[in-house]
Formats: sequence, structure tokens, C-alpha cells
Amino acid sequence: MIYDTPKYTPGGDRYLEMELGNELNFDLNFIVHSLTKSIRDFKIDGILELLPNMASIVIAYDPDKIKFSDLTTQCTKIYNDLGSLESIELLSPVYSIPVLYFDHQTRACWEDYCEKIQKKTYDPDLMVELNQLNDRAQLKRIHSGTEYWVAALGFYPGLASLISLDPRCRMTAPKYNPPRTWTPKGTIGYGGSVTCVYPDNTPGGYQIIGHTPAPVCDLKQQLPAFKKDIALLRPGDRVRFIPIELDEYKYIEQLVEEGSYNHIIAKYSKFSISEYHKWLKTLDFEATF
Repeated sequence: MIYDTPKYTPGGDRYLEMELGNELNFDLNFIVHSLTKSIRDFKIDGILELLPNMASIVIAYDPDKIKFSDLTTQCTKIYNDLGSLESIELLSPVYSIPVLYFDHQTRACWEDYCEKIQKKTYDPDLMVELNQLNDRAQLKRIHSGTEYWVAALGFYPGLASLISLDPRCRMTAPKYNPPRTWTPKGTIGYGGSVTCVYPDNTPGGYQIIGHTPAPVCDLKQQLPAFKKDIALLRPGDRVRFIPIELDEYKYIEQLVEEGSYNHIIAKYSKFSISEYHKWLKTLDFEATF
């Protein structure tokens, strides 16, 4: 549920958590990012950083400039002044991420896990089984058949938690137990109801179903999309996965190595929650991908 009044929890003397609800809900997450923007625009003296998450915002502040009680009072006022959810629009750039599904890199990762840790069903086949799909081809159509909302960033620089905007494309998947000791950079993962792109070679637990040659994190900031930041995505952005074949994968991989790859971005796209709600009512839930 979405709370009528935010709940505040102190984190030492320099942080507070502003909790707006208690569930994984798109409308709630949209409010989180709308409120984050409003607080940022208000320029409260003493706020150092805003960290939006699924259902809450962590606020770092300077206690010498603003008291906990004064900060919560101002944040509550901004929350109450947001107005109707249906009236809110956010700038929401759309990033197209090319994906080679059921690729050689993630298969090698799965094979290594089976050999060194424990045997398990090949990840795409497990997702097909658990979500009662026909085959891997349908899994690819469903995963690439929707835009995704960047609900939060965390756990590793540039790692975005993505939720499907089309409810017909929402799937579920358990995490590895125990987790992998390594995952290739650029791996497309799925855990719970969230999908992601692994920004680097890291341990991981999501089921792995594909790979992108286009990075979402560039610590050296060599590619054009990373000139201002090491991370490609921001909360409130959108992502669409574009299926590609091996020849295009290798071509993009070469451009990335040369430092000349340009990410495909619709930078000035807005997202209206009222238009989204209208669109949801037009969906045919009997149709299959």
C-alpha cells in the first residue's frame, strides 16, 4: 500500500529513510521518483544526497545545517504538495539495449557453475518451465516485448533494477542458491520479478538469459554516453531490449572496443502516469506473445 503520510527512520545523525509504502508497486515507485525530483528542485539547505529506491528515499544531510525534525517537516510538505498521481509527468529517456539471447558467454558461465558448484537446469529452460511458456523463443519475445522502468540503482555501480511496464510480460524467477562466483559483464539477468544488466564481472544470483555487448557502466568513461557519468541509466529512465543475432553482436562489440559505439537513446521522452493507466485498460490479456 501507499502511505498517506511518509514514515521516517533515522540512520545515525546524517541519514534518514523516507518510506512511502510497503510493497513492490509501479505507482508507488513512480511517486518515489517524482518526490525525489521535487525535493531536489526545492534545494533544501543541508541535503547532501538523495538515494531513491523501490519504495523509499534515503536522504543524506548535514546535521549542522538542518535538524532531523525540520527536514522531515519540509519533506512531508513537499510530499503533500505533489498533487494527484494522475497529474504527474516525468522526463524519462528510453534506452535501446541490444541483446543476444541464449548466448555463448552466459552458457559458459552456467556450465562453469554446474561443473564447480552444483548442477542445475539451464537458466532459460528453467524460466520457460516456471512461467509455463512454450519454448525459449517465447521467452525471448516476452522479455523483449515491453519497455522496462528503472525502479532503482544499487548493489553495484550502474546496476539498475528494471520492472516490466507491460503486465503481460512480467515473469518470475528464483535466484541461484548458492550464488555464482562470477557473471560476465553485460549479462541479462532475471530474479524475482526484476530484470537487470550486469554492469561488470561480478558474483550474482539472477537467472541469466542473454548478453549485451553495449555496456551500462564505463568506469573509464570512454564511450560517448558516459562522458558525464560512469553509469548509463538513472532511476525513472526506461529500457527496451532489442534482440540481435551473432553477427550484429560482434559488430557492436568491435565498435565498443574502438570506443566509437553510440548508444541508442530517446533523450527527451516524457512519461505520463495517466496515459500509462489509460493504456493498461486497452491491453488484451488473452493475447500471447
